Amino acid sequence: MKGLVERYGRTGFAAISSVIWLVPMAAWAGSFDLSPVDQTATPWIAFSIGVVMLVVWLVLVASLGRFPVSPRQRRFDLAQMSSSEKRWTLACIAFALGLIAWLNGAATVDWAPLGSAIGAAKIGPILFAVGLAIFLVAMVAGVWFSWRKETAAYQRRPGT
Repeated sequence: MKGLVERYGRTGFAAISSVIWLVPMAAWAGSFDLSPVDQTATPWIAFSIGVVMLVVWLVLVASLGRFPVSPRQRRFDLAQMSSSEKRWTLACIAFALGLIAWLNGAATVDWAPLGSAIGAAKIGPILFAVGLAIFLVAMVAGVWFSWRKETAAYQRRPGT
């Protein structure tokens, strides 16, 4: 753990290690809406694992202060980031979350009714599909644009 904290910094380690609770929680969220159909306890198992791993992660993050970190530049160290870097990083995260939400919806929704309504040339479903496409393009463009701006802000940081 000390080597990872030294390599990625405290913020980077916290972000990377959050996967230990994020993946079970995502599995719970993705399977929860399917559970009423098959009446299984599988979503609650994933949720329980996610909660336990969240507690483990919180203990890990709380213990990060006892690991010394050498003073060097780290891209995602909050203490070293300028306000511009923080702002663009937050924007990139927001657009990435929007993209993930779109992909999650696309993966879990039955598209047959929308496809048949579009095939019947109904204006409402067509506009809805156009809106979904615009949202997708906006999220991808937002991730790309904000990442470029964040990178530019990082390169303006003294010492990089």
